[in-house]
Formats: sequence, structure tokens, C-alpha cells
Amino acid sequence: MTATFETYIGRPAYIDIDALNRAMHEPPSVTAVHLRVDPLSATRLYRELKQMPQVSAVNLRSAAVTTFNETMAKTILIYVGFFIVFSVTLACGVTYNAARIALTERARELATMRVLGFSRREVEYILIGEIGLLTFVALPLGAGIGWLLARWLVRAFETELYRVPFVVRPSTPGWAILGGFLATLASVLLVRRRLDRLDLIAVLKTGNDL
Repeated sequence: MTATFETYIGRPAYIDIDALNRAMHEPPSVTAVHLRVDPLSATRLYRELKQMPQVSAVNLRSAAVTTFNETMAKTILIYVGFFIVFSVTLACGVTYNAARIALTERARELATMRVLGFSRREVEYILIGEIGLLTFVALPLGAGIGWLLARWLVRAFETELYRVPFVVRPSTPGWAILGGFLATLASVLLVRRRLDRLDLIAVLKTGNDL
């Protein structure tokens, strides 16, 4: 009987030990034993195994898994923390720059609307509404591109030594969208302060930047 199984470390293959001995023309031998141990009897078992000269090493699966998880958690936390800080900084910079450029390009039009009688809130609604619409379109699109990029990276890092499963939790795009929204909100508030200090007379006279 043959079957396949999913594994993420190495590419192991298993065979019945009797069939392996026949194929290798070797007498029956045991190189490793996997035991399911009663926790109440574990201490006594380990003590007896330590006294057996035929046993070269004893590995505890729970200890190995715990150590592996702790090591990977620390490593991933450092990398993920770095990427989060970098992405938030980049998002704030891009959104603020886009909002500032929009304000600079439309300063004359916005000042003209103020002179014609539009309230400050109405003028803010025009500028912020445009930024909000672009953000509304960009955030889902960016989440989709990020999903495709993550899938490509998982395939690119696949080697014979290990493989990383592609798992994206439903909350992950939500956190990404929330971060982009907060970055846009912070940028809008900064640009709003510049809009409140708009010099109507100077802008109407020169039409230059703020």
C-alpha cells in the first residue's frame, strides 16, 4: 500500500521496515522508536532509558515543539514588527504626500470657492471626499495585491529543506485595511490644518503653492 502525506520540513519517505530490510539485504534492526508515554510514568521511563547503553539519545517531542515555537515566534516577531513599522510609515508618507499635492494643486479653486461663499466645512468636504474615495478604492485593491505577493513569496521560498504553508487569516486583510485607513485619517487631519490656514487673498493673487 502506498500513500502520500503533507510535510513542511524536508521530503521524507517511509517504508515498512521488513520491506526495507529485504531491499537493503540487511538483518532486522531498529534505529529509532516513537513512543506514546503516559505522563504519570514518564519520569520512570526516562530514568530507565538513560541507563540503557543501547539507547544513544532521547528526544522529547513536547520540548522540541516548544523550543521550535519559541524560536520561530521571536524571529517572526522581529521581522513582522519591522515590516509593520515600515509599512505604516510608508502609508503615512504616501497618503500625506498625495493629500498635500491635491491641496496644493487645488488651492486656487478652493480659495475661490471660499470667496464665493462656500463654508469651510463644504470646502473640506470636497478635498477630503476625493482623498476618501481614492482610499476606499485603493485599500481593497492593495489587500488583493498583498495576498498575491504573499502567495508568490511562499512559492519562491520553497526548497527541499523546508516549505512554508500559505495561510492567511481573515483578520489579516482587516488589520491591513485598518492600518491604511488610520494612516489616511492622520494625513487628512494634517492637511485639514493647512486648509484652515489657507490665505485666500494671497492664493487668489498669485495662484502659487501654499
